[in-house]
Amino acid sequence: MVIYNETARNDLEQILYGLATWQKHPLEFEHARNYVKALRFECEIIDTKNYHRNTSFQAHKEFGDKLFVYKRNAKTQWNIIYNWQPPQRIAFINKIVNNYLTK
Repeated sequence: MVIYNETARNDLEQILYGLATWQKHPLEFEHARNYVKALRFECEIIDTKNYHRNTSFQAHKEFGDKLFVYKRNAKTQWNIIYNWQPPQRIAFINKIVNNYLTK
């Protein structure tokens, strides 16, 4: 089971808005919506994974102890930060941030 907290749900909305209004190269709304839909799909299958990577960046550790990386293309990857409850196989997604914002 995958559960999103309010921050993660807001992140998905902000990603959609950001893609559709991006100054350099805005995406058409339908393309932006499909982009976020693909990202959400990757979030939804975290609970099926056998390996759950620990967070390593301090900025990530503030939001959770596990990290799933979705590589969108050669330059962009999305870091999905969550807490994992192994017995119940529940992923609590707390933050979604791309590699450009991770320092």
